[in-house]
Amino acid sequence: MTDQSRSHSEGRDLFSKRLLDSARATFDMFAIYLGDQLGWYRTLADSGWITSTQLAEQTRTSERYAREWLEQQSVSGILEVEDETADATSRRFRIPAAHVEVLVDEDSLSFLAPMTQLLSGALHPLSDVLEAYRTGQGVPYEAYGANLRAGQARMNRPMYLKLLGSRWLPAIADVHERLRADPPACIADIGCGAGWSCIGMAKAYANVRVDGFDLDAPSVELAIRNVQDASLADRVHIHQCDAREAAVDGPFDLVTAFECIHDMPDPVRVLSTMRRLAGETGVVLVVDERVSHTFTTQSEEMDPMMYGWSLFHCLPVGMADRPSAATGTVMRADTLRVYALQAGFRDVGVLPIKNPLFRFYRLQM
Repeated sequence: MTDQSRSHSEGRDLFSKRLLDSARATFDMFAIYLGDQLGWYRTLADSGWITSTQLAEQTRTSERYAREWLEQQSVSGILEVEDETADATSRRFRIPAAHVEVLVDEDSLSFLAPMTQLLSGALHPLSDVLEAYRTGQGVPYEAYGANLRAGQARMNRPMYLKLLGSRWLPAIADVHERLRADPPACIADIGCGAGWSCIGMAKAYANVRVDGFDLDAPSVELAIRNVQDASLADRVHIHQCDAREAAVDGPFDLVTAFECIHDMPDPVRVLSTMRRLAGETGVVLVVDERVSHTFTTQSEEMDPMMYGWSLFHCLPVGMADRPSAATGTVMRADTLRVYALQAGFRDVGVLPIKNPLFRFYRLQM
């Protein structure tokens, strides 16, 4: 065999293994989705060693399905099995202590079970996405269903409640000072989704008033419930409207957009609205994905994952309305800067806030 033939066969085999590993990982993710949605992980965390029969009885689910899932989880290394030689219905399984925080603790910054719900939602309209790739049209946000909406809300909740008011905003000294001062500051939160960013800011700063804006009616309903459950309805108000046409009176001391500008078909008009809401003295903060500043196959950022989200969700959603900027998830700093300049801002600064997922931009008047 020549060196060229050997190199070809080795490359083929490595790539084949990569695809097989990816298939296994995909099934792992959707098996985790089952365990999360059916309450199996929570029951395992509460019960310790448990059989398939006990798990099914405690969760009112099917024993045969529970048994298959428990076995899959153990051969994948997600769960532990006490005695694999025991009879199938007598085997006992448990969740390792190190996995509980990732799969069960909804308040932890390490909680990743909702990622599987988010993935399920992103792939829900797969046939529509395929057709969009043929026609050049888009796929509306509502086609992605409740899993994407709820999964994103659950993923973002710990960060917004634990980091937004304790690390992110305090790192912007003048904003932090204004939000703590009198008279009470006003915040406008564009694309607020389930409202956790609004709630996080209101919890961190006891006097601020927050107005959240989102176009998606089910998200607005969810946000209103979350605000009410947090006993913040007197200071947090959620509005259903197109961000390009937000008609609430300003000015606002802080105008924010968390992880949403890249999804919008007309980011320039949205940024123009944010500039209007901020008036002459307000601060405009955009938080979006931490991606490489230029296209590179050697990225040390989150580019491979972000391209995945873009392929199946963010780009199709952004192209559902026309005309569209067709930004996609991988919105680089220079792209945002172009949009901001067109919207009337003087420049865009990248703030020195460290986070593996997000980059923080202050748009300068």
